[in-house]
Amino acid sequence: MKETDVVIVGSGAAGLYCALNIPDHYRIIVITKKQPEDSDSFLAQGGISVLRDNDDYDTYFEDTLKAGRYKNNKDSVEILIRSSRSVIEDLVRMGVNFDQDGGDFSYTREGAHSVNRILHHKDVTGKEITEKLLEQVRHKSNITIVPFVMMIDILERDHTCTGVVLRDKENAISTISARAVVWATGGIGGLFEHSTNMNHITGDAIAIAVKHNVKLIDMNYIQIHPTTLFSKGKGRSFLISEAVRGEGAILLNKDGQRFVDELLPRDVVSAAIYQQMKKDGTDYVYLSLLHMTKEKIRKRFPNIYEKCLEEGFHLERDLLPVTPAQHYFMGGVQINEDGKTSMANLFAVGETSCNGVHGANRLASNSLLEALVFSKRAALVIGEDLKNVTRENEAEIVDYTQYENTEVLEKEYHLLVWNEISKGSVEYAGLCKYEG
Repeated sequence: MKETDVVIVGSGAAGLYCALNIPDHYRIIVITKKQPEDSDSFLAQGGISVLRDNDDYDTYFEDTLKAGRYKNNKDSVEILIRSSRSVIEDLVRMGVNFDQDGGDFSYTREGAHSVNRILHHKDVTGKEITEKLLEQVRHKSNITIVPFVMMIDILERDHTCTGVVLRDKENAISTISARAVVWATGGIGGLFEHSTNMNHITGDAIAIAVKHNVKLIDMNYIQIHPTTLFSKGKGRSFLISEAVRGEGAILLNKDGQRFVDELLPRDVVSAAIYQQMKKDGTDYVYLSLLHMTKEKIRKRFPNIYEKCLEEGFHLERDLLPVTPAQHYFMGGVQINEDGKTSMANLFAVGETSCNGVHGANRLASNSLLEALVFSKRAALVIGEDLKNVTRENEAEIVDYTQYENTEVLEKEYHLLVWNEISKGSVEYAGLCKYEG
């Protein structure tokens, strides 16, 4: 059995930033299912929200609550907003290159924001941030990244987490003993037929939480993104960023008529699109960027432009067929404002966790900010807690036979997650691709 101080499960923005903020004298192992770059954080297009100045606080707070249907934890929202400037300053120190407008940041706007307060790097903001975090992690001698390894369970004694059980790509089972474990496993999009998430992100931590009686919260809070590129093919849905509508793109029905205010909250726009598709008898509606020049589109949205071109669409002259898809998970493993779960020595950060900051429907571009703000808080607490956490001398006895049938175990975990989701009222539940 390997030993370390901290195991972080997941290599997205939350997991990496958490690792970077734990004191350097602790040994940290970051494990990830695929390559470190294969996280949903890399896919984030739109940007990261930030408090522009003190005068913006009340409006930002209200925008977040309104988008969340006023079911947010207000204390968490305050922490999110008050911490935003320091997180951005930290990212800039690490070399993150946000787009500029003259001598200041270039701020854009997305759905449900009252003002322009979103920073971006073209239309690949998540990639820019996560790549820079990954560079920093790779320079840390106390942090080891282990790719192509899946967490299939945790080690537990007296409702205290003492490590993780892993399976590698050769199906070999191993364990790591740790004084703290951090779940940063992302969302649940891999369970859905149409999702903007990577297929391998299937809520593993949620299933293991159920198995070990770790508290969950708001499991039916699932966000549908209004605009993904329509395709009859299998695999991940390509996201057409909310920032496109923030720059003036409009939604049209089959007759070319506008039918919704595109900058309403995502759940409202998604519902309007579903209603319009049903009325029109179609599988998609149209997104129009015809008001923008080719030069402006290519400069502001180069990644989206090239992807659509590959699919045969010239955004400056063609209407783009779009349809809603599962996008983000607001519920998850219940945590406090410092990332602590209901199990001792077990933390959760990012999309797999929930402290109520998003409420029932996340405000656009609050996800990257939330991942960073609360993973840093968790890291600082872990650094303090480890001063008092001693390693158990008695080795854990693990029955490896329960993990031998990989296919059965994965189906069992997927069903556990979906059963938890289905306990609440879930809109668009028909998008689930799990077959029990």
